[in-house]
Amino acid sequence: MATTLNESLLLAIPLAPLAGSLIAGLFGKTVGRAGAHTVTILGVAIAFVLSCITLLDVLGGASFNATVYEWMSVGGLKFEVGFLVDSLTALMMVIVTFVSLMVHIYTIGYMADEDGYQRFFSYIALFTFSMLMLVMSNNFLQLFFGWEAVGLVSYLLIGFYFKRESAIYANLKAFLVNRVGDFGFLLGIGLLLAYGGSLNYSDVFAKGHELSTLTFAGTDWNLLTVACICLFIGAMGKSAQFPLHVWLPDSMEGPTPISALIHAATMVTAGIFMVARMSPLFELSDTALSFIVVIGAITALFMGFLGVVQNDIKRVVAYSTLSQLGYMTVALGVSAYPVAIFHLMTHAFFKALLFLGAGSVIIGMHHDQDMRNMGGLRKYMPITWITSLVGSLALIGTPFFSGFYSKDSIIDAVKVSHLPGSGFAYFAVVASVFVTALYSFRMYFLVFHGAERFRGPKHPESPMGIEAAQAAAHGDHGHDHDDHHAHEPHESPWVIWVPLVLLAIPSIISGAYAIQPLLYGGFFSPGVAFQNVIFIGQNHPGLADMGQEFQGWAAMGAHAFSGLPVWLALAGVVVAWFFYMKRPDLPAVVSRTFSPVYKLLANAYYLDKINEIVFARGAVAIGRGLWKEGDVVVIDGVVNGSAKFIGWFATVIRFLQSGYIYHYAFAMIIGMLGLLTLFVTLGGK
Repeated sequence: MATTLNESLLLAIPLAPLAGSLIAGLFGKTVGRAGAHTVTILGVAIAFVLSCITLLDVLGGASFNATVYEWMSVGGLKFEVGFLVDSLTALMMVIVTFVSLMVHIYTIGYMADEDGYQRFFSYIALFTFSMLMLVMSNNFLQLFFGWEAVGLVSYLLIGFYFKRESAIYANLKAFLVNRVGDFGFLLGIGLLLAYGGSLNYSDVFAKGHELSTLTFAGTDWNLLTVACICLFIGAMGKSAQFPLHVWLPDSMEGPTPISALIHAATMVTAGIFMVARMSPLFELSDTALSFIVVIGAITALFMGFLGVVQNDIKRVVAYSTLSQLGYMTVALGVSAYPVAIFHLMTHAFFKALLFLGAGSVIIGMHHDQDMRNMGGLRKYMPITWITSLVGSLALIGTPFFSGFYSKDSIIDAVKVSHLPGSGFAYFAVVASVFVTALYSFRMYFLVFHGAERFRGPKHPESPMGIEAAQAAAHGDHGHDHDDHHAHEPHESPWVIWVPLVLLAIPSIISGAYAIQPLLYGGFFSPGVAFQNVIFIGQNHPGLADMGQEFQGWAAMGAHAFSGLPVWLALAGVVVAWFFYMKRPDLPAVVSRTFSPVYKLLANAYYLDKINEIVFARGAVAIGRGLWKEGDVVVIDGVVNGSAKFIGWFATVIRFLQSGYIYHYAFAMIIGMLGLLTLFVTLGGK
């Protein structure tokens, strides 16, 4: 087998979705709805097949690290488009294209009655192209291009319903919060460029040890620590880590397919991938790694708490995403990079499944998203029910399901770490097991079991209930509302449930199948094996100890019942069953008893209000000050002042335009005397 991958084949992988996006976007009216989804699905399907071929070639020893196109050269600095394809990249390409393909197929059914059908398909194909360019890059310039492109397209997708005020607010919030993270990301790239002298990964990695000996100008801070923390601040924005997580729950304003795509395999995983790719740099700074561990632990635990009090089905899954991203970040912080990527893979499958399952429920409930208006859907939506159960079991880490192998590996990796902050991180990831099971099966029981609450009046605090109350207040008595929801819930069409089934399969088997090669079989050994640089985490001593104890996927699953995490997960399921099936009156009692805690969680720790009061109003005040003092006084003052001076000068000069020849002759003589005086004076000097 060839040791170098085919460049044309690699180019086709991102360009196929891009071609589909351009056709659907520019010629949507010509090709129609069927044409739009056909070309975009075909483009992503081609990318998926070629990604699978690439992964097989990489497993056979092939790789690629070269420039594809040189944009420009400034001195010794080159701005290039290039690909770095190794085992890490190839795995990410398969994950991104597979989940994207499932979302594309699902979208045919979900968006069937929506306006902007062709536009939506164009956006999600463009999103896939942007993510592929990000993961395939071999230099910081292309990485930043893909980084910003996924941010831009997410802005367009979250605000897809641009006539809805809440959607406009959500996409602006996502865009602005990500700009905060991206500012740090750009600073990190700038520092590495300034001191490393190159934008190419391999060149910078080769100078890693040299950079680790330098200090930041004017301080005693380690330069590489500052650069790595700046890079991770970018990851905090993209991967929604505390406190830059606030945009992600509001992104649920976008259609459900894009919620699945953003939260499962693309935008939010970009930060996790970036830190793993930059592992040769992060490994040289324990301070940066400790910072990552603590941020990830806070996110994993405290964002999970918020999922317990959510009533919107999509928001429960969104807070679950935040918590699971915290798990991945903790794994990165303890240098268990392969474990983080392993959980990224399993999470992509079961989280896409849960989001698309939630979308199927929303369709069956005629676009009611409040779980308090659901219940008993199991017999009406059997395929959605069983696939959602599979996704929930994988999420909570049930033995032999995919999430069990990756989550348990993260807990083990944190347990053996001696990095500062790892003790708190271990407590956080273990406690989060119970919290995850509680909110996951709270959602499961409220939606699929218990009383059929959709037959009665809507919950008064739900959007549907408020709408009915408003209609009644206007003398309408909510008849149209009741008629609209008098329909029986129903299973979704095949274009929706087929992707659910296809995602349920890897949600069950991918963990057992992949744990040995990914963690203990040397899958990442080549890594970025260019210019003597390796994927550092593969040689982490904690992973070596875990590898010695690993006896295969079956033994690991069986042994889990002697460990704490499985029993914590079971306890979470039992508590959820007791509270929401056996004694459904208790949650209201608990929320009243612990009212301050409930209000704190219901208001998401008041972080949105703090951002609004401190940062948003501060930004408005600064902007108003710049406008009044900078724009009005300085800029307008200079411009208007110069205009007024010219007007005054013209008013004076016009008196000299008398029309008499002797006046003009006199002016010419005075001007000539002035010029002669000037020339004589200058000549004398």
